[in-house]
Amino acid sequence: MKKDDKTNVMRVLDAKKITYESHSYEPDATMSGEEIAGILKENPDSVFKTLVTQGKSGAYYVFVVPVREELDLKKAAKVCGEKSVNMIKQKELLPLTGYVHGGCSPIGMKKQFPTYIHETAEGLERIFVSAGKVGYQIELAPDDLIKVAGCIPADIV
Repeated sequence: MKKDDKTNVMRVLDAKKITYESHSYEPDATMSGEEIAGILKENPDSVFKTLVTQGKSGAYYVFVVPVREELDLKKAAKVCGEKSVNMIKQKELLPLTGYVHGGCSPIGMKKQFPTYIHETAEGLERIFVSAGKVGYQIELAPDDLIKVAGCIPADIV
């Protein structure tokens, strides 16, 4: 990968001297996380998606969950101390995070929001998350992701 091909996520990881591997694939707007796991030839349990929500208080929260799981909004609200949380509208994602739908990463958002990762990540050797651009994924140790994105492991699915 040429230096110009590096995403903001990769630059953040490089600056923090965190080891990662980048993967790219030909993106398709209709691709599911499970299909991306298939392209990567990885177990979908180790490929995570990044979801952005807004709590009843107006605060934003980020949740990182395995691609074949659904975020449980009740559990999500409970872990962040909100009465309720809801997914933000797709058109709000780019101005809020700097990322587009399908390319949202818990690393390097415009602003750092409280971030929760599904607790199963801690039991994995490596996990995959978006590298901040559609068609790009990064593979890294869960502990490194937890450290760099300030993730709090929780039961959220």
